[in-house]
Amino acid sequence: MAKPIPRLTAAEIERVIATAWDDRPPFSAVLREHGLSHGELVQLLKRELTPNAYKVWVARTKAAPARRAPPKAAR
Repeated sequence: MAKPIPRLTAAEIERVIATAWDDRPPFSAVLREHGLSHGELVQLLKRELTPNAYKVWVARTKAAPARRAPPKAAR
């Protein structure tokens, strides 16, 4: 069973969501900045986002490492 999400104000929840959606900071920075574990962040986003928005967020987080991969050397 996942730990309950810490009580956050509406403004804090908005900031967490905005940071999670932003492409610039790495995922670990989002977790550190807001004091949430991975499971707590996922639980919060599942609760606060629409189902479609949550699916898009998951797809973006899974695709993020591929975008940051260095280009392959030409042969």
